[in-house]
Amino acid sequence: MSSSVLTVTALILALGIGAQVVAKQLKIPSVLFLILIGVGLGPAGIGIVTPDTFGDGLSTIVGLSVAIIVFDGAFQLRREKLGLAPKAIVGLTTVGALFMFAGTAVAVRLFLGTDWGVSLLVGALLIATGPTVITPILEVITVREHVATTFEAEGIFNDVTAAILAIVVFESLIVESVPAALPGGFLVRLSVGVGVGIGIALLARELLVRADIPAGDAPQVARLVVLAAIILAYGLSEAVFPETGVAAVAAAGIVMGNVDLPHRESIHALNRDLTLVVLAIVFISLAALIDFEALLGLGLGGVGVVVFVTLVVRPIAVALSARDLQFTRNEKLFLTLVGPRGIIPASIATLFAIELQAVGQFDEAQVLAGTVFLVIFVTVLLQAGLARQIAHRLDVIPMPTIIIGGGRVGRMLAERLQNRNENVVIIDSREDIVDELQADGYTAHQGDGTETAVLETAGADRAERIVAATGDDDTNLLIAQLARTKFGIEDVLSRVNEPENVGTFEALEVTAIDAAEATAWSIDNEIERPELAHWMTQLGEGHDVQQTELTAADLDGQTVREVNAEIPDGCIIAVIGRGEDTHVPAADEVLARGDHITFLGERAAVEGAIRRFHPRD
Repeated sequence: MSSSVLTVTALILALGIGAQVVAKQLKIPSVLFLILIGVGLGPAGIGIVTPDTFGDGLSTIVGLSVAIIVFDGAFQLRREKLGLAPKAIVGLTTVGALFMFAGTAVAVRLFLGTDWGVSLLVGALLIATGPTVITPILEVITVREHVATTFEAEGIFNDVTAAILAIVVFESLIVESVPAALPGGFLVRLSVGVGVGIGIALLARELLVRADIPAGDAPQVARLVVLAAIILAYGLSEAVFPETGVAAVAAAGIVMGNVDLPHRESIHALNRDLTLVVLAIVFISLAALIDFEALLGLGLGGVGVVVFVTLVVRPIAVALSARDLQFTRNEKLFLTLVGPRGIIPASIATLFAIELQAVGQFDEAQVLAGTVFLVIFVTVLLQAGLARQIAHRLDVIPMPTIIIGGGRVGRMLAERLQNRNENVVIIDSREDIVDELQADGYTAHQGDGTETAVLETAGADRAERIVAATGDDDTNLLIAQLARTKFGIEDVLSRVNEPENVGTFEALEVTAIDAAEATAWSIDNEIERPELAHWMTQLGEGHDVQQTELTAADLDGQTVREVNAEIPDGCIIAVIGRGEDTHVPAADEVLARGDHITFLGERAAVEGAIRRFHPRD
């Protein structure tokens, strides 16, 4: 038996990791392949993985795997990221979650005719989207950061809500039939989970900061301490109250992600690698347990639930929540159409269905498991599987900035642009440089940037701008000519290493950056205006300077003083460009459509101001 389990586990890992490699190459979320592999290995396929394969250990395996995935997602939720879309995040995790809970329960009651206890239980479970499905989507689709952060935060926080609310609904309404215990039970369990997570996180941080560890061993020790903290937080919280472990690891991840933690990058790399491994385990294992007879037994009622939840409940929840100015209409629609459900609902529904069957409630167990798995299966196949196509159709993927040259200049520019949520693609001919860039999370292609086919592969036909950043002026000039003549790109910039070549680039209407002049300018800034220089070099760390064209018709003809009420707190109009003139405006200056407005201030406020002055539909 043990050799059989080992063989199945090895097969699951091999197929799962292989699927994720293929998914990255095809730019399709890996969960689509993982769930199809699980179905193929399960009873509906070749039957290698069955409910008896892992026995009682499956819930433990899935629980620890989910803990690692949730911690990884929470670890990346920094304060500055959460500030990019505060209304949407708060809305989707409060009013939006409540509406999804109630709306889904009504749908189950209406279309399947089950009692309110089971209906509310299904509603509680299907609040969750979760990092198990959102992370693979965001790995292959580049959206603006406020959209990505909203997805990530909703997944983390609503996973916690779903797990705790489901167990409280199950115990209060189905087991004990005491509805009054529902609010108190939820708050108590949430408090315990969050409290345990915060305590373990602070303890781990103190250990890492105060322990006297040899420098060479410190990164490894940091990784092991954090891994132990994840397992301890999950296990301890589960021991106090079942289904609170997710809250504990989410709280631990957020705390550790926002404190001064040594060897953060090393810890993050471990989290990423572990997440890839456990994603394969949980999705393939649970997908193999899908009971297609239960799904088909729901009939048209099950189809009605899926349609109502995805096309009525989800859109209304997003409309109630995504009210930040920086969201375009298409970005809100993308949030609406891409909300696949993840592993938490599947794993908890499986456990509850077993308990219901044990007490003779077979019909209720079938409705519970069948409905939850049907919604997960359909949303993963359609919403996650087609997420890239949906994003392209709605045009929510930012036009790329292509940088040719992955050396120090190109890499530093890419880092700054990505900090501002630009979609950056780097081209370099050196294999080792490309490997380094890809390992650090950049989108990089190996090839000669002076070749049309290489530029086309990188997306030059839809690029917003091209930057020639190599150390050779002849190469940069050829790249600039191709960008202008072959691809018709207006915004072309080039590094110029020899000052006497600047005129040649400018003759092509290319923005030429004289390396010597740029260095002198930077030194002068440090001498004459050091505070501003330091502020400018830290763009992306919570603040920004951006320029946009005034296109909002209702702001045309208003004064700077009047439009200040339309600008979010935390940013100002710094400069106005009109024709050949650029100046700092007076309060009584009248704005006109076509003016180029430069905003300076906090990052989220700047994005909101740009959205107000230049709406993107």
